[in-house]
Amino acid sequence: MILDEIKKANVQALKDKDQVARSIYSIVMTKAMQQTIVKREKGEELVDADMVAILQKTIKELCDEAENYKKANNQDKAAEIERQAKILEGYLPQMLSAEEIYDIISKMDDKSVPSVMKTFKANYAGKVD
Repeated sequence: MILDEIKKANVQALKDKDQVARSIYSIVMTKAMQQTIVKREKGEELVDADMVAILQKTIKELCDEAENYKKANNQDKAAEIERQAKILEGYLPQMLSAEEIYDIISKMDDKSVPSVMKTFKANYAGKVD
């Protein structure tokens, strides 16, 4: 599971005294714990698809923050935040190519938009936009 990998990387960053990596791992683990609590209230478990959503949202937030630091002419802080985004991108699954998406759709019996969206949301979450 992605969360387990992040926890291991957090421990390694702690050993390496890498504060930049540690801070982003802590943020992601906190968001994951919050999501776990929400899921438990519904009687569900946190799955990798949830972690992918958390990572994607965090990366978007980091990119926006880096842009703001660039506008404020603080290149050091912007570079630090971009490094954090790159760290998190390493945990995202590989995106499907256009050809792979077309192949999946062509093999489907029902090619209506709702059916296609439902299939991709259920089976390929985080692998397609």
